[in-house]
Amino acid sequence: MSGALENMKVLDLSRVLAGPYCSMILGDLGAEVIKVEAPGGSDETRKWGPPFQNDVSAYYLSANRNKKSITVDLKSAAGIELIKKLVVESDVIINNFKTGTMQRFGLDYETLAALNPEIVYCSITGFGETGPYQDMPGYDFIIQAMSGLMSITGDETSGPQKVGVAITDILTGLYACIGIQGALLERSLSGKGQQLDISLYDTAVSSLINIGSNYLMSGKVPTPLGNHHANIVPYQTFQTSDGQMVIAVGNDNQFKALSKVLSKPEYGIDERFQTNPDRVKHRDILVPLLQEVFSTKPTAYWQEKCQENNIPCGPIQNIAEVAKDPQLQARHMFIDDEHPTAGSIKMIGSPLKLSRTPVTVRHHPPDPGEHNDEIRKHLGISK
Repeated sequence: MSGALENMKVLDLSRVLAGPYCSMILGDLGAEVIKVEAPGGSDETRKWGPPFQNDVSAYYLSANRNKKSITVDLKSAAGIELIKKLVVESDVIINNFKTGTMQRFGLDYETLAALNPEIVYCSITGFGETGPYQDMPGYDFIIQAMSGLMSITGDETSGPQKVGVAITDILTGLYACIGIQGALLERSLSGKGQQLDISLYDTAVSSLINIGSNYLMSGKVPTPLGNHHANIVPYQTFQTSDGQMVIAVGNDNQFKALSKVLSKPEYGIDERFQTNPDRVKHRDILVPLLQEVFSTKPTAYWQEKCQENNIPCGPIQNIAEVAKDPQLQARHMFIDDEHPTAGSIKMIGSPLKLSRTPVTVRHHPPDPGEHNDEIRKHLGISK
């Protein structure tokens, strides 16, 4: 069975995370992805660690499977000509250079569209190709700070906190992937490619979702709520007798069911707690009452009782527990592969489950320039 994007060819001039994550998804879906680096390998994540396995970084492995690798000197005329030859036969080109860099290389959209009018040209930058911040470098941590994400993460004690992974990089990679596929669908009708201008800053602000909407409606600046929810109660962590768990009550019927599970049916008919707006208003009263009951029994007990009554819940698991989770094992979310340098490696699998064109791992994350000879011969370029 072929991949959903089997006939697509992607030229990936990006590095670190947002761009490589985007191109990895396209590769997982079947596209041929050619990763372009400077001679010796210029993706910084190759050196980000530990951990390393035979000098191969776990960070690099996380975002670069299903790609081929070539090394090209973009400061040389011959290197630029090689890229242009690849553009002519490609469907997509991705880069995450600072604004203006591709123009200096002579690889701007207008130049490449003249060579291949069907090219979908995706630029990923920190702040976008326009506006007063367009020349500023953008890293995930900076964007989390500036976008408001950190201001609503953490609690009064911790102060502003970043998310535990580079979430704006990941979200930007996903948005870029969506935009690229949308442009490819439109191209099938118009026969024309187009330019995509995707920024981490725009993406991070879009991810504010309900919290951003709350502010726009009320004018009230949100404060960090830790593991509480701004609009729903109870929707947070609770301490049990042996650990912590999350309860996510999404409607009033679920709250009534929870009240019975806790052997406190009176909470379900208390006028202060009958509707979600009531519970949000009386959060400071309700939450301590619930916490007092949850602390009397272990997590496993409450999880079983809540699941029996269709109340959304779950234990707080560390990564080692996640890796052993039978649900994730059944969904093939942890996979094994062989790497020419690192040896036997483990990777997190794809969440995309397609019935006719399933995701497959066809290529290990490549060593720098691993496919130089293959691509050179294909283009008819002398060694």
